[in-house]
Amino acid sequence: MYAMVATRPDLAYAVGVVSRYMSNPGKKHWEAVKHILRYLKGTLDAQLTFGSTTSTDVEGYTDSDYAGNADNRKSTSGYIFTYGGGAISWRSKLQECTTLSTTEAEYIAASEAAKEAIWLHRLSADFGTKNRTDRPTPTIYCDSQSAIHLINNLVYHAKKKHIEVRYHHIRELVTEKKLEVRKIDIEVNIADCLTKTLPDQRFGALRTKMGLRQATEQKKAERGAEGKN
Repeated sequence: MYAMVATRPDLAYAVGVVSRYMSNPGKKHWEAVKHILRYLKGTLDAQLTFGSTTSTDVEGYTDSDYAGNADNRKSTSGYIFTYGGGAISWRSKLQECTTLSTTEAEYIAASEAAKEAIWLHRLSADFGTKNRTDRPTPTIYCDSQSAIHLINNLVYHAKKKHIEVRYHHIRELVTEKKLEVRKIDIEVNIADCLTKTLPDQRFGALRTKMGLRQATEQKKAERGAEGKN
């Protein structure tokens, strides 16, 4: 859990799932933990790297599965923020309420990510980091167009009247231009690996996009950069 919190965002979803059964684990849960340990053993030299991009913007990615928990049918929210091509903040957490649609699950996930986005934006300002002039507000990328429409549409709608009030603060942030939510293709949404199990190839690609590379991969990237120079 310490590795997941501090330096290994690729473990967030897996560790979060097995942690739900710590009070009463079974054989399958122990097998899942051993699988995580085998993965860790095979990626001991993995490290977060920064500097692959020259952007000084903090960029966030948010995603959610829908009713992925087999026990209570709750959804999992995930978000990850990057700076300079490397992850600086991430979270994978089971949602507190049971959602009635994919749109609602994505909406709640984006709302949770919005709080982190505002905090990181203020923190970067305290550090004296300058954001690009064409993007003065923090940006969150979401792969659900319907959730983005729900965020941008302030009109009352019967289908969302049951959503808890605290999740609607993201609409106020967008209206006041303190936050921007943009559409992103699901194939490049880094937060996708924080909400569900993915095929090895796609998981590896997203892991690289979040700045997590094994030492051998990092050396190859550095040699490639030297060759270009």
